Amino acid sequence: MNNREITQRFADVADMLAIRGDNIHRVLAYRRAAEAIENLGRDVNQVYAEGSLTDIPGIGETLAEKIEEMLTTGSLAFYDRLAQEIPPSLVDLLKVEGLGPKRVKQVYDVLGVTTLADLSAAAQEGKLRDLPGMGAKSEEKLLKAIAALARHGDDRVPLGNAWPLAQEILAVLAKIPGVTQTAVAGSLRRMKESIGDIDLLVAADEAAVVMDTFVHLPQVESISGHGPTKSSVTLFNGLQVDLRVLPAERWGTLLCYFTGSKSHNVHLREMALKRGLSLNEHAFTPVDGGPEILCATEEAVYQVLDLPYIIPTLREDRGEIEAAQAGRLPDVIRTEQIISDLHMHSTWSDGNATILEMAKAAQARGLRYIVITDHSVSLGIANGLSIERLHQQAADIRQANDALGPDFRILHGTEMEIRADGSLDYPDEVLAGLDFVIAALHVSLSQPRAQVTERLLNALNNPHVDMIAHPSGRLLPDRAGADADWDVVLETAVATHTILEINANPRRLDLRDSLARRAVELGATLAINCDAHHTEHFDFLHYGVATAQRAWVTPDAVVNTWPLEKLLAFLSK
Repeated sequence: MNNREITQRFADVADMLAIRGDNIHRVLAYRRAAEAIENLGRDVNQVYAEGSLTDIPGIGETLAEKIEEMLTTGSLAFYDRLAQEIPPSLVDLLKVEGLGPKRVKQVYDVLGVTTLADLSAAAQEGKLRDLPGMGAKSEEKLLKAIAALARHGDDRVPLGNAWPLAQEILAVLAKIPGVTQTAVAGSLRRMKESIGDIDLLVAADEAAVVMDTFVHLPQVESISGHGPTKSSVTLFNGLQVDLRVLPAERWGTLLCYFTGSKSHNVHLREMALKRGLSLNEHAFTPVDGGPEILCATEEAVYQVLDLPYIIPTLREDRGEIEAAQAGRLPDVIRTEQIISDLHMHSTWSDGNATILEMAKAAQARGLRYIVITDHSVSLGIANGLSIERLHQQAADIRQANDALGPDFRILHGTEMEIRADGSLDYPDEVLAGLDFVIAALHVSLSQPRAQVTERLLNALNNPHVDMIAHPSGRLLPDRAGADADWDVVLETAVATHTILEINANPRRLDLRDSLARRAVELGATLAINCDAHHTEHFDFLHYGVATAQRAWVTPDAVVNTWPLEKLLAFLSK
């Protein structure tokens, strides 16, 4: 079994245990295990071979034994036993909006429903409305939710699609009189690379007008809930959006609670209980009675627990709370620390702006230097540059530098193709004449692991290659990218002092956060670049920075924070 298969098996076990009604800590243990393997950044088979499974965060002896069982036998006896009690098909029912684990167990126990088709048939026949806690309206909502699932599916939505849409909705809500604060929450605020739905929060004294405006937005296809403090809608693109409204004095606990992650929140609640407090979205409440402790800010929530503020992108219960308690919380990279971009395209290849236009756009955003890295010759679909055109481009860069003056610098580079046979697109004598050389995979990404790894190693070991761009070559959500031996690739990048890119384009976010964290642990040097093909693409930067934050990357490891002189000295070695 591979990482994806073990991740799915643990996720299924967690859902099945939740449906059965097991203790929340047991459910979360399997969810954390699924996330740990998904975010491992290494082949779990290699980790097992090293005898290091328990070194994976969230994996103790018991879970390590289960992983070993799956790796050595291809199955998991515990899952097989659980499946005899809780049909695995029940997990699919959790995809229906409004159906939680308890309700799924109820329709299974009472009505014998095991599949989405069974559920739809039971609802159409009016069998759900008589269940305790249901009714005709709830049954009607479920029918609509099942229909919406059939229309739109349940695929997670890329971060780059969800973020601007959420900001668009919040901009409308923020203009309503009486609204004092707005925010995204959930996995979107934690900037995960994909999200299941959008959670929005609003602070206002009067919720009614906010709710009414929300459910009647032009993007709304259907309304699945419209209450005094919470409403839920489905947009025409299939995304579910939930809105919650609370008074401003409860904003801190509201925002913290609904940002998550669930594991992070459970950890915070356990810390609160040790202090004699119960924590939910409304307030801290003394368990022995007494007045609520209201928190108007998230900082206040963490202060009650004697913790420094933990930014949303770190809240995955991957050691951030322990690091905060020990005073070792990393001072991660911030957008305002970025002063350069080392990967972009102009009209010389497949970009939409001239070199001077790209430079002026970068300068307007506060950058101090850039590298023009148009595609190399073999990427014909992107109008890649022949050696002759590459030399001609140098004159264009000199003219742009002259036009911009001494306070901004454009370097001449290339994004050179690593061909399917592992060779590089330009000879060494051409590369030696460039300021900055990127190598990248774009084709033959489905090659066997050994072959695609060798291609990357060939580029890494070339003394003229300064950076590997979007190392896996993935495109979200459809192209998974190359299956390389990432341990070997990352270690070689460290040994050869080759920069590894976190590509900020939301369709890439490559290196992914788990690989970036592993890279930093090994001592790699990273870059965060927008891969801009248009001047507006510089606005992608925050996606790349968020990915780096999720990987616990500090500014010293990111070359884009370095003055030009420091970068040039690094490259000269």
